[in-house]
Amino acid sequence: GTLLNVSVSDHDRSDSLLLSWDEPEGGAKGYFLALSLLGSGMLLQNGSAGPNTTSFWFHGLTPGTRYEIEVTATLACMDTTSQTITAQTSPSPVHNLTLSSGGSASLRAAWAHGHGRRDGYRLALWHSPSQSPVRNVSLLPGASTFLFDGLLPGSEYALRVSTLAGSSQASTSIHQWTAPSIPTQLRLSPGSSTSLVASWAGAAGAAWLHLELRNLLTQKVSTTLSARRGLSSYTFQHLQPGTHYWLGLSASAGPHTAVGPNASAWTYPLSPDNVTLSSAEEQNSLQARWSVPGGQRDFYLVTLREGEDSAPTRNISVGGDNDHVTFHGLSPGQQYSVQVVVVAGPYRASAQSSAAWTEPRAPSGVSLSSQGSPHSLLASWEEATGEGYLLVLSLAEHPVKNSSLPRGVRSFTYEGLHPGTLYTFEVSTVAGPYTSSPRCISNWTYPLPPEQLTLSNGGRSTSLQASWRAVSSGSTGYTGTLWETKSQEQVRNVTVGSDWTNVTLENLVPGRQYTLEMAAMAGPYRSPVRSATDWTYPLAPSGVTLTNTRRPMGLSAFWDKAAGDVDQFHLQLYSKSHAAQRNTSVGPNTHNFTFLGLSPGTQYFLKVTVLAGPYRSSSHFATEWTYPLSLANVSVQPGREPQELHVSWVESGGGRDHLVQLSVAESLSIIRNVSVPRGVTQLDLQGLVPGSRYRVEIISQAGPHRISSQTAIGYTVPLPPRSPSASPVSMARALAVRWEAAPGQRDGYLLSVLEEGSSAQPRNLEAGKDSTNVTVPQLEPGTCYLVRIWAVAGPYRSLPENITGCTVPAAPTNLSLTNPGSSSELYTSWDKPPGRRDHYHVALYSLSTQSRIQVQTLSPDALNVTWTHLEAGSKFAVQVTAVKGSLEASSINVTQWTYPLAPVNLTLSSPSASALVVSWAALGRGAEGFVVAARDAASGTPVGHALLGGHARSHVLRSLSPGTRYSVAVRATAGPFHASTPNLTHCTRECDAPLAV
Repeated sequence: GTLLNVSVSDHDRSDSLLLSWDEPEGGAKGYFLALSLLGSGMLLQNGSAGPNTTSFWFHGLTPGTRYEIEVTATLACMDTTSQTITAQTSPSPVHNLTLSSGGSASLRAAWAHGHGRRDGYRLALWHSPSQSPVRNVSLLPGASTFLFDGLLPGSEYALRVSTLAGSSQASTSIHQWTAPSIPTQLRLSPGSSTSLVASWAGAAGAAWLHLELRNLLTQKVSTTLSARRGLSSYTFQHLQPGTHYWLGLSASAGPHTAVGPNASAWTYPLSPDNVTLSSAEEQNSLQARWSVPGGQRDFYLVTLREGEDSAPTRNISVGGDNDHVTFHGLSPGQQYSVQVVVVAGPYRASAQSSAAWTEPRAPSGVSLSSQGSPHSLLASWEEATGEGYLLVLSLAEHPVKNSSLPRGVRSFTYEGLHPGTLYTFEVSTVAGPYTSSPRCISNWTYPLPPEQLTLSNGGRSTSLQASWRAVSSGSTGYTGTLWETKSQEQVRNVTVGSDWTNVTLENLVPGRQYTLEMAAMAGPYRSPVRSATDWTYPLAPSGVTLTNTRRPMGLSAFWDKAAGDVDQFHLQLYSKSHAAQRNTSVGPNTHNFTFLGLSPGTQYFLKVTVLAGPYRSSSHFATEWTYPLSLANVSVQPGREPQELHVSWVESGGGRDHLVQLSVAESLSIIRNVSVPRGVTQLDLQGLVPGSRYRVEIISQAGPHRISSQTAIGYTVPLPPRSPSASPVSMARALAVRWEAAPGQRDGYLLSVLEEGSSAQPRNLEAGKDSTNVTVPQLEPGTCYLVRIWAVAGPYRSLPENITGCTVPAAPTNLSLTNPGSSSELYTSWDKPPGRRDHYHVALYSLSTQSRIQVQTLSPDALNVTWTHLEAGSKFAVQVTAVKGSLEASSINVTQWTYPLAPVNLTLSSPSASALVVSWAALGRGAEGFVVAARDAASGTPVGHALLGGHARSHVLRSLSPGTRYSVAVRATAGPFHASTPNLTHCTRECDAPLAV
C-alpha cells in the first residue's frame, strides 16, 4: 500500500504524543487512529481526522509508557492503507528531591517517584565550583534514595536525577553543601603595634571562614571577617597598640557552620614620645617627662642612667596613665639621661631622654632621611651630652631654616620642602653657653611622581605610546617598567631624561594587556610609582569562512586566530531577509562555531570580531546560504486545454527561486525548464502533447545550493477519437465500432455501451492505444445502443464521442406452413426470436407461378398468419423477415401445398379388348399430378396404376383382359395431398367386338 511516513514526537510533554504523516498520493478521504499498549492489543484511545489533515494529538497518556499506534488512511474506491509504529511517552521527573548532608564527606539523596512508568534512574553528581563530574550512578526504577560518600568537606555539589524511559529522560536538579571541617593550629601573634597576624591550618574543608577579634579590655568586637576557602592567614590592621585581643574562628559551608578554636595575643605597645629630663624644683632632682603614646599598656618602667655609658642607677614603675616621674638626691653636675619603657603583656617599647652636658660635643650619627616624602626631610642624630641642639637647613649654600632643639630630641622633620631637591643639614650641641661645631649631611627630597600618565595603542597592534606631564619641580629623570598584566612578567625597563614627556614601546604582542609603571628620579630616590594600562590593538581573525551543515539546519563558522592575544571572539550572524540577528561570544581558544535552527534557503552574513580589552578588530564578512527545503505537496493536474498541465506546490520556506523541470516520463529527458520566483506556487505548462505522461520535478535554489522535490507524475488530457461509427455485425448479435485516432498520445480507449431507454449500468470495454475498432459482442438482436468512446491517459479521459448503432434483429425460427385441410388456405406460424424488432415482413410465394402473391406487415409480437383465397393444388413458399430500421433478418423458406380439387367429368371407354381410355376434366389450375388407379371390379385386384403430370387429362389403360369390368378412379395430387373422383366401372370389349357407340 501507500506509505504514510508516520512519525511521532512528544514536544516535551510527558502525557501526550503528536503523530504526523504524509498525505498519500491522490489524497485521502480521512484517517482513523488507534492507540494501544505495546504488546497488549488493548485499544486505549482512538480518533479520526478529516482529509488534508497530517497530524493528530493523543492526550492523557501515561508518562514513560510504550504505545503502539496504527494510522489508517481511507483512500479512493473504499481502499485503505495502514501503518503501525511504536512510540514512548517521556517519563515524569521525580518529585520532592532532597539532598542532605550526612557529615563532612557524604550527601544523601532522596526523592518521590514521578507519575507513570520508568526504566530506571541515572544520578549525576557534580562538584559545583569546578563543574567537574564526581559520580554517575544508574539505579533500578524502584530506588528512591542513594548515599554519596567520600566527598570533599565544605563543598557545594549539584545533583541531577534523570528518570529514564527508553531513549527519553526527564531530569530534576538540586544543590547542597557537605558539612565543613574545623580548621586547627590557630595562632595569633603581633605584626606591629597596630596589627595582629592570625594563622591556622586545615582550612580546605570550609567554604567560608569567619573570624571575630575582640578587645579584652573593653569586651567589644573590634573586627569581623568572612573569607573564602583557601585563606590560611590574615593580618588585622588598625588595632589599638599594646592591647590584649581575643580571636575566635568558625567555619561554614552553605547552611552549615562549625565553631573552631580561639587564641589571644597582645599588640606591640608604642614607645613614649618627647621623653625629657630636666631640672626639678628641688635641688639635685631631675624630672623625667614623656608624651603618653596611643593605645594601651600595663605600666611604665623608668630607668635613670648616669654618665656616658648610661649605666642604670634607678628603676621605678609607674602606672600606665602617668606621664612623668621625678628623681631626687642625684649627684650635681653629672650627665644624666632617662629611659622610659612601655610594658604591655610580654612586649616592651622604650624611649630615652636627652641629657645636659658640661662642655657639649657635636652629635654623632647624623642622618637626613626623606622617608619617601617629597615635601619633608627627617633629620636625626645620636644623642650627645648637652642641653640642646642647633639645626640649620640650607639649599645651595643658602640657609632655609634655623632651629634650636632642647636636650633629649634626636630628630627633626622639615616640612614644606621642594620635591626632588638636594638639601644640606647641620646640627650642633648646645650645653649652657656652649655650642659644638656642626655636623653636616646632604640628601634629596623624594621626587613627585609623573602626572597624567597614559598608555595608548593609537590603533597599533605592536606598539604602545606612554605619555605624562612633567612634575612641577625638580627631578633628574624618569624610569619605568613595562609588565605583561596577566602574567606579571617584566617586558622591559625604560629610563629617560627629565625633559621627556612620552616614549613609544615597540615590538609588543598584538591584543595583549600591558601595564607601565613610571616613577620620577631624584638622586638615589624614586617617586611613588604611577601606573597605566592598555592593550595593544588586536589583529583581526583571518580565513573566516561560513559553511553549510545540512542537517540540522545550520551554518558552521571557521576562522584562524591571528598573532597575539585574544580575550574572546564575538560572532555576529545576520540575514538581510530577517530582522533578528544572532550574536554569540566564544573563548580565545575556539576557532569554530555552529549556528543551528536557522531559516532554510536564506543567505547569512558572518562577521568575527576579536575582543582584547576594550578594543575590537573585525574580519571581513563571510557569507553562505542555508539549504532550502524541498517543496511539499507538488501536484500535477491537467490544464484547461489538452495541451496544458497545471503544476502547483506548497513552499516550505527559504530559497531564491524555483526551477520547474518537465520531462517525458518514459524517457526521463528534460524537455522544459521554467524558472519561477519565490512566492509563486503554481505554473501552467502549455504546448504539450495531449494524452502524454509527464514527470515534473521542482528544484529549489538558495545560493549555490539546490534541492529537489519529490517527483510528481501528471497527464495531459487526451483528445477524443475522430469519426466514430457503429455498424452491426451480420448475424453475430454484435456491433463493430470504428474510429480514427486523434493527434497526441493515449494509454487506450474506454467504450461504454448502453441500451437505449434502459436504466441498467452501461457495459464498459477497453481497447489498446493503437486500436481503431472493437467489436462489442453478446448484444441483444434488433436493439439500438448508445456507444460513448473516450481516449484514456492515466486517470484522465477525453471528452466523449457519442454514436448510436443497432444490431441486426434475430430471424424467426421454427417457421411452419401448414394446410388446415383446405384447398384455398394455409396457416403460417413461428417462434418469437430473441431481441427486438420494429415489425415482421411476411411474404407468400407461389411456386407454381413463380411469383410473390401476398405480403403482410405484422406487429413485432405477431407469431402467425393465415393465408386465404389460394389456388387449390398449388405449392406455396413463405418467408418471415424481422425488420429493425433498415436491418432485416429472414427465416428460411418453408413450402406447402393447398389441397387439390378432385377431377370432374370422369369418363371410361374401351377402344379395344385390352384397353380402357380414361378421361377427365380439372377444376381451376388443376393439380401437381394425377394418379389413375384401376382394379378388377370383381376381385378388387389392382390391374393398373399410372402417375401422370398435372397437364394430363386422359390415360389409356392397356393390357387388360377382354370383356372384364374394371373399376377406375382418378386422384388429383398436390404434394402430400390428393382428391379422388368416385370409382367408375366399365368393361373392356369382348375380343374383336366392335366398339360400342
